[in-house]
Amino acid sequence: MGSAPSPPSTELSAYGQRLASAAPIPWNPQPFALDFRYGELAGSDFPTLAWRRALANAVAKRPSRLRYGDPRGLPELRAALQGYLWRGRGLRCEIDDILVVNGSQQGFDLCTRLLLDPGDRVVIEDPGYNLARQAFLTAGAELSPQPVDREGMQTATLPPARLAFVTPSHQLPLGSILSAPRRQELLAWAARHGAAIIEDDYDAEYRHGVGPVPPLRSLDQTGRVIYLGTVSKTLSPTLRLGYLVLPPALREVFARAKRMVDRHTPELEQAALAELITSGAYERHVRRIRRRNGERRAALLKALRERLGERVSIVGTDAGLHVLAWINGLPQAREAELTERAAAASLGLYGVSGLYDRPDDFERRAGLVIGYAALDEAQIAAGIARLDGLLRELGA
Repeated sequence: MGSAPSPPSTELSAYGQRLASAAPIPWNPQPFALDFRYGELAGSDFPTLAWRRALANAVAKRPSRLRYGDPRGLPELRAALQGYLWRGRGLRCEIDDILVVNGSQQGFDLCTRLLLDPGDRVVIEDPGYNLARQAFLTAGAELSPQPVDREGMQTATLPPARLAFVTPSHQLPLGSILSAPRRQELLAWAARHGAAIIEDDYDAEYRHGVGPVPPLRSLDQTGRVIYLGTVSKTLSPTLRLGYLVLPPALREVFARAKRMVDRHTPELEQAALAELITSGAYERHVRRIRRRNGERRAALLKALRERLGERVSIVGTDAGLHVLAWINGLPQAREAELTERAAAASLGLYGVSGLYDRPDDFERRAGLVIGYAALDEAQIAAGIARLDGLLRELGA
């Protein structure tokens, strides 16, 4: 264990103090031998040859004069994304609505800078995405956590707020889909209170035996929804390529803020992604890894069923790249013990309690968020066998 960091010699701003006092988000730079961390992909799934060709073409087509680019992103990439969003998500937008960002986290950061003042209220899902929660807290917002059930975030009694953050197509981490009545309630709430909605569509490409769900943005008639997309779950989280689809009224100020932060997202990668999309290679790749991850999902569900049976209750299996396993018979208070024992056995397991604002209000069982996209079938089977052994040791 390392020692606690020394206090900074220079006094921090209020923003810096909030960031310094925030609870650290665990990060394991050395993956376990068997690691079920969500959000990681298999290196073998990356389209190396197609990406190499696209990147080489981008270098070869470099202009005679190298200069800073459009903070909104390359026009060819934004045009490619416009077509992709219509084909893949049924989302109509203008090219000028699209802002290319360095991954979804920069999208959150821009939204917090431009839409929130300290003390503003933000509606979030409970449980929900930790880095979004911390972005809002660091901005000085007051969080209003809303329970999530099988129809997604509960929307009937939302309080007045400046902003709402939702994952309506595949709730993180419970996997539920925001129902049609709740979508309408959420949009009506935003119009009534003059609030913005951030729609994080982080892994919409992965549907397993169920039809695609139209994005909330496609229902928005009042310019309240900011749609957030990423290639981190289709190409690689290392690329740091994402995009916002903005209401027209926010286009200019977001472009100015992006220019202030980092001028623009690296253009070689933008050009390569644009070529992948326009050539059709990107969508062929998505279809291929959708099948591959469907096979991994089937292997995980089979291993859980055969090894653990009634000792676990599995939810969120219809979409995405993770499932949630509730451990029947193991109280929530022992969740950390399970993950710590797993780490000692070089098995990466990740509890769900840390994604709740108020875990004691909801579940009394331990739960695990199990990602599978970075593993093969043999590794999945071996990891669940190791989990079986740990649960037996714990008497679950």
